[in-house]
Amino acid sequence: MIIPVRRIVRLLFSVSFLIVVTNLAGCAALNAKQVTLEQRLDMFPKGPYPVKEAVTIRWNDHQVPFVEASNDNDLAFALGLVHFHLRGGQMTLLHRIAHGRLSESAGPFTAEIDHAIRIIDFGYASESVVEQMPDDTKAWLENYVRGLNYYQDNMKKRPPEFGLLNLRKEEWRVEDVITIGRIASTDVNWLTLLGLMGERVKPEWEQTFANVLEAGADPVTSFRGTPKQALLSDFLAGMSRSGSNSWAVSPERSATGSALIANDPHLGLVLPNLWILAGMKSPSYHAVGFMIPGVPIVGVGRNPDMAWGGTNLRAAVSDLYDVSRADDPQIVETESVIKNRLWFNRTVTLRRSAYGPILSDSQFLAKRPGEEIAIKWIGHEPRDQVTALLAAARASTPEEFREAFKSFAVSAQNMVFADKNGNIGQIIATTLPVRQYDTLEDIVLDPDDPTYEWQGYVDATDLPWALNPPEGFIASANNRPAETPVPLGFFFGGDDRVRRLQEVLAANDKVSMADLTALQLDTKSPDAEAMKEALVTQIEPLAGLEEASGFVSDLKGWDGDYRADSRGALAFELLLYHLVPSVYGFEDASDVPPLRLQWHYKTKLFLKDLAALDDAARESLLVESTMSAAEDAEKYEIWGDIHTLKVGHLLSNVPVIGGRYVIEEYGVGGSRETPMKTAHDLVNEKHSASYGSQARHLSDMSDMDENYFLLFGGEDGWIGSENFADMMPLWRKGDYVRMPLRLETVAKEFGHVLTLSPQ
Repeated sequence: MIIPVRRIVRLLFSVSFLIVVTNLAGCAALNAKQVTLEQRLDMFPKGPYPVKEAVTIRWNDHQVPFVEASNDNDLAFALGLVHFHLRGGQMTLLHRIAHGRLSESAGPFTAEIDHAIRIIDFGYASESVVEQMPDDTKAWLENYVRGLNYYQDNMKKRPPEFGLLNLRKEEWRVEDVITIGRIASTDVNWLTLLGLMGERVKPEWEQTFANVLEAGADPVTSFRGTPKQALLSDFLAGMSRSGSNSWAVSPERSATGSALIANDPHLGLVLPNLWILAGMKSPSYHAVGFMIPGVPIVGVGRNPDMAWGGTNLRAAVSDLYDVSRADDPQIVETESVIKNRLWFNRTVTLRRSAYGPILSDSQFLAKRPGEEIAIKWIGHEPRDQVTALLAAARASTPEEFREAFKSFAVSAQNMVFADKNGNIGQIIATTLPVRQYDTLEDIVLDPDDPTYEWQGYVDATDLPWALNPPEGFIASANNRPAETPVPLGFFFGGDDRVRRLQEVLAANDKVSMADLTALQLDTKSPDAEAMKEALVTQIEPLAGLEEASGFVSDLKGWDGDYRADSRGALAFELLLYHLVPSVYGFEDASDVPPLRLQWHYKTKLFLKDLAALDDAARESLLVESTMSAAEDAEKYEIWGDIHTLKVGHLLSNVPVIGGRYVIEEYGVGGSRETPMKTAHDLVNEKHSASYGSQARHLSDMSDMDENYFLLFGGEDGWIGSENFADMMPLWRKGDYVRMPLRLETVAKEFGHVLTLSPQ
C-alpha cells in the first residue's frame, strides 16, 4: 500500500534524473495523452478468460468497479485483473520496492534504502504464512495472483511509468502478496526509534528520552536527523498507515435511528492514491470499500451486516537489542547483490541474529561504539493478516468480527465497527508480546536479561474491547484505546484529534450523515486554541508592539480553527515559526531538533520551556517574534495563501518535467492534528502539505446502499486518464461516491459493463 511521499519522490528523481533523461525520448510517461473512460476500459484484455463461470464487472463513471462472480475463485481472479488494470504501474513499483530493488529504477542514490529493506526482510515470514494459512485463503490468493499475471501477459499497453522507472513484467507469487502486506504494515514506531537512536548518542540523551516519554512522539515527523535518516523516515512514513480517524454513533444518538460510522485514513497526499475503491459479490463475499493495491482484502468498508475502519494503534510490537552483549547471538551471514540502474552493482552482507536482523549494519541507524543493534518485530512471525481481514469482511456480529482478528498482528489497529442491529464497538487488533516490564529505561535492551524476553503472545481475543458504550459513540484517532494486561505501547502521541471528535459528537443529540461529513472536513484544533490563549496572555501586556497591533488582534480573535480563509490561523503559525527556534536558541526553524518540532512536544512542553526563561529574556523573545511574524503576515491575507495542497502524479516532483504532472494546487484548511489533517512543519511561506486525510468513508447501517467513499485524486492510476483525478471536485466540496450493496442498485448506477466469459 505504498506510493512514496513527495519528499521521497523528489529525492529519488533529483539525483537519478540526469543519468536517465537521455533514455526517456518517446517515453509514454513524458508524453501522456488524455484517455477517456471508454478508451481505458477498451485496454482491458479480451477473453475468453480462465474462469469457471461468467463474471460481470460493472464500472461507474469514476471507473470504480463492482465485481459479481458465481464462485469465490473467479471473484479473486477478477480482482487481480481489476487491480492491475487500475494500478499496474503502482503495483509493479511496489513489487520491486518490497524486495529491496528500488535502485533498479532510481540508480545508486537509493541503494541504502534497498540495503535497509533487505536487512529488515519484509518477506521473512511469507513462506511460513502461506504454508500455514487455511486452504480457502490460499486458493483466494492463488486465484488473485493468476489474475495479476493474466493481465500482465495479455495487456495491450504497458502503464506509462514502465519506461521512466525501468519497470518490466514480473511474475507474481502468493508470497509477494504477503510481503507487500508486510511492507504496508510497517511498524510506525520504527520512525520514532530511528530518530531516538540518533539522539541516544548525544550527551543530553537522558533528558531527551524523559521528554519523549512525557510528550509522546509523532511517527510522521519524528527525528529527521541526518539527510540519510530523513530519507528513510520519509520512505517509512510513505509505507505505513500511521494516522487516521474513525468513529461510530449508536442508534440512540443517530438522526436515522441506526448506527453510523465514518473513517478517513491519513497517508501520503500524492497520486495515484494509496487505496483502490471496489465492490465485490460472490457466495462468500459481499462488500464495498478500500483495498490495498496488491492485496485483495477490504481494509475499510461495509458488508450487508457490518461496516468497519481503523486507526493505527502505535503498539509496542518491536524491540531493539544490543546483540554484542549476548552470550550466543547466533549470527548468520548472507550476501545480496543490489542492482543499480545505469551504474555498477553492489554486494552487501546481510546479518541475522537470534534476536532478529542486525539493523545497525544499515547506515541509517546511529549507535554507540561497539553496539550491534538487532530488531525483533512481530511482523517476522507467521501471523496471517489476510485470513483475518477476509474473515472480518464476512463477519455479521461483533463477536465474529473480533474473532476474525485472532491471527492478525501488523500493523496494529484500533478497529471501529458498527452493525445493522445497532451495535457499535472497538477492538484492539494486533498480536502483542508478553513482557515483564511496562516502562522503558532505554530503547536498546539487553538480550541476556530475562526481563526483556518475549514470553508468549496475546491476540485480539485476549485484549479488552468496547461494545455499545454509554456515551453512544466511539472515536479513535491514534490515541491509547484502553489499559491492557500487557504493555500496549510506549510512544503514544497526543489526543488533540480524538478530543475534537468527542467534543463534536457529544454536543449533538442526533447525529446525521451531514454531521459526519462536516466532522471529516473539520479543521479545528483544541490544543492550538489553548496554546494561542496562553501566548496572547503573555504578549498583550508587552510594550513595543504598537506596529503589530493588527497582528495581535488577529491572533487574539482566533478560535483555533484552521479554515483556509482564517487570518488568525496564519498569525498563529507565523508566530510559532519565529518563537519556537528563538526559545531554543536557534536562528532558523530548520535548525531546531526534530523532537521539539513535533506538535505533541509543543502542546505539552513548549509553554513550560518558554516559562522557564527569565522574565527579561522571555519578554524580549516574545516581542521580537511577534514583530517578525507581523512583518511576514503583511505578505499574505489568509492561511490558505501559504498552506496548500498540490494535486499531482508522483512524477510532478521530477526536475524540469514535473510541472506537466501538476493538476492543481489550491489553498486548503487544516493542520497537523486537526480532524481534516493536512500536516506541515513550522512555516512562514507557501508550502504544500504532503501527508494527511486522503480517503473518506461514511455508512448508514439503516440501508445497504447508504455507503459513501471518496479518494483524494481518483481511482485510475493511468497517467492522462480522465479518472486519474476526477474525484477532486468532490473532495473539495465534501461530496462522495455512493457504493451500494444491492445488486439491482449497482446495475443502475454502474453503467459500464464488462463480462468475463469462460474459455
